[in-house]
Amino acid sequence: MMHDLTEEERELAAMVREFADTVVAPQSYEADRTHTLSMDVVRQMGELGLFGLPFPEEYGGQGGDYMALGLAIEALGRVDQSIAITLEAGVSLGAMPVFRFGTEEQKRELLPDLLAGRALAGFGLTEPEAGSDAGATRTTARLDGDEWVIDGSKQFITNSGTPITRFVTVTAVTGQSEGRKEISTIIVPNGTPGFTVEPPYDKVGWNASDTHPLTFDGVRVPASNLLGERGSGFRNFLSILDEGRIAIAALSTGAAEGCLEAAVEYAKSRTIFGSALSTRQNAQFTLARMRARVHTARLAWHHAARLRDAGEAFAEQAAIAKLVAGEAAMDNARDATQIFGGNGFMNEFPVARHYRDSKILEIGEGTTEVQLLVIARALGLAR
Repeated sequence: MMHDLTEEERELAAMVREFADTVVAPQSYEADRTHTLSMDVVRQMGELGLFGLPFPEEYGGQGGDYMALGLAIEALGRVDQSIAITLEAGVSLGAMPVFRFGTEEQKRELLPDLLAGRALAGFGLTEPEAGSDAGATRTTARLDGDEWVIDGSKQFITNSGTPITRFVTVTAVTGQSEGRKEISTIIVPNGTPGFTVEPPYDKVGWNASDTHPLTFDGVRVPASNLLGERGSGFRNFLSILDEGRIAIAALSTGAAEGCLEAAVEYAKSRTIFGSALSTRQNAQFTLARMRARVHTARLAWHHAARLRDAGEAFAEQAAIAKLVAGEAAMDNARDATQIFGGNGFMNEFPVARHYRDSKILEIGEGTTEVQLLVIARALGLAR
């Protein structure tokens, strides 16, 4: 469904799709097998301007919007979810908090390299005891003179340990306000004493994505590293997650489409009982349902992105988009694997990677259950 796109948006989608097919896809199997993020691919994404898509030109961005970012992420997610999430996290969780809440000095210092893909940043939110319940944050930061002293840990942090990771923005309890935790966000540069990027996870999927647990032991950073107003961290990261859900929905749509394309091609070439698998009605019905899921998912994230870019309320639509698209990716991965039969269980085939990768799309940046809660609240249902 491309009828709602401008000519410039169509050209962007086609450009990134070609890049995905010619540069990203050929290295995806080996990158997944070796659990290695290709910094050469990241560099080329930077040269194409993908990390700067939704940012103004004055900071080195491309002057685009979230629709442009979503189109790029969808095109990448179609062939390699690890690369797509590297872009999504680099923009939504790395650069966007600085752009949205940073001081002018912070923006001028940090954004140019992030938007050019010369640097990456992570967003330290999740903790062992604070996942969906982010308000249960235990990491603390206290002022000691003109420095924050940070203690605690974070887990599942994307882009936190690459060779070009510049910093991580962490949420931390900085005090109490009206009997509640005061949560703030603080920039912690990589290499700061006491800040340890732990060994990477051995994951089920997204194997080429850089993901680490983080430890903070008496980490000292300047008081000026506070990002946004003190105590605004909870509110700020909720808005960041709302935007990120649109991007994850775009990634999910790309994954669902990648599964569909692979399954259609395989069904046409696979002969069973003397005829192509694609001539069997049960296979046709499966492929038709897969196509419907892609279409519905794309409609949902396009709608949410258009609302966000128009400055209208979009939180409910972002939740709907992530819910629908995440389930579409998982369902299409399962159906594509079934179409492929035994070959679908072999990692050399992209559908096997999509099958492993897609489950996290129903968990990361807000679980399916969290999306249902957001939608229920929008219906006026009581807590």
